[in-house]
Formats: sequence, C-alpha cells, structure tokens
Amino acid sequence: MEDSFVRKRKVRALIIIGILMLMLYGKNLLERQSFREISSTFTEVYNDRLVVESYIFDISEHLFHIQKLIDHCDLDYDYSKVINEISSHESQILGIISEFEGTKLTDQEATYLSDFKKIIEVDLNIKSYDLLYSDSSGVNRDRVKEYDKKISRARKDLDDLSRIQLEEGQKLISKAKVMINRSQIWAQFEVALLIILLVVMFLMIFRKTSRNEGMI
Repeated sequence: MEDSFVRKRKVRALIIIGILMLMLYGKNLLERQSFREISSTFTEVYNDRLVVESYIFDISEHLFHIQKLIDHCDLDYDYSKVINEISSHESQILGIISEFEGTKLTDQEATYLSDFKKIIEVDLNIKSYDLLYSDSSGVNRDRVKEYDKKISRARKDLDDLSRIQLEEGQKLISKAKVMINRSQIWAQFEVALLIILLVVMFLMIFRKTSRNEGMI
C-alpha cells in the first residue's frame, strides 16, 4: 500500500515537473518571437523613418537650389544654363522620391508624397528660360512668384512628411518598449518556474532520502 502511495506521489511530481518544463519551453518560444519583433521594429525605425528623414533633407536641399535659380538670387551665376540646372535638381529629387516610395508608407505619407511629386513633375517643369527672364523686361516677377508659391506648397508637403516620420518613429519606439517590458515579465516568470521546479525536485529527493533512512 505504501509503495503504491509513493509511486503515485512520484507520478504527480513527474507530471508537475513535465508541466513546468513545457511552460519553460513555451516561454522561450514566446521570448524568441518577442526578440524577433523587437529587432523588426528597430529595423523599421531605421529603414522607414531615419533613412526617410535623410531623403527629406536631401530633397529639401535640391528644392532650395531650385528656388535660388528661379529667383535669380546669385547675380554672378551664368543663367544661360539655368533650365538644365533646374532639370538636374528635379531629376535627382525624383530619384530620391522613387526610393522613398519603396519604403513602408502610411496613407498620409502616400498622399503628401504624391502631391509633392506632382509639383516637381508638372508645376515646376520649366521648359523655357523665357518664362523666367527676357532681355527686354528682365526677371518675370509674376511668373517667379507663381513658382515660389508652388515651391512653398512643396515645402509644406515635406514638413508634413517630416512630422509623420517623428510621429511614426515615436509609435514604433513605444511599441518596442512594451515588448521589452513584456520580455522582462517573462524573464521573472521563468525565474519563478525554475524555483518551483527546484523545490519539487528537492522535495522528491528529500522525501526519498528520509524514507530510506527510516527503513534503516
């Protein structure tokens, strides 16, 4: 009878140990998944936010040069080649936009980027220098003002795009913090399981030893 009771106790203890081991295994799987998500989140912060912010900066630089050329800011500049210069800057902007479009865009980003692209491709696509300047009347101020307004609209799109990078970056960082906190909780849970496992094994060994001593 006593042997049967001891066997049942051992079976229960082994079942408890098995359950604890399965829980530890499941915890490790969850933790691995969590680390993959954290890694993916920080990769997204870099590729889709920080890199994109550098795209916006480069585009702003090209747009600044376009506006300088349109406004005839540099009196010593040879404006006979201004259309080619503007076209070159616009081509580089469109190349950057193409890379920008390859990133993960929110709906708002897609809207602002589409509007900005249209301004570059259509509104600022200046075919003739006569639209900006003529020998008889000099700089066509009315037309230059029109282009400046379009550039201002383009800058507004860039500002909105830059704002989105900050907002989305903060969301991703907050998400990463939640996952890190969750991992810390799972780590504490693992320690608790290990302690319980050690206690169960200790009791098994201790009771077995006590029983053997009693038989002596």
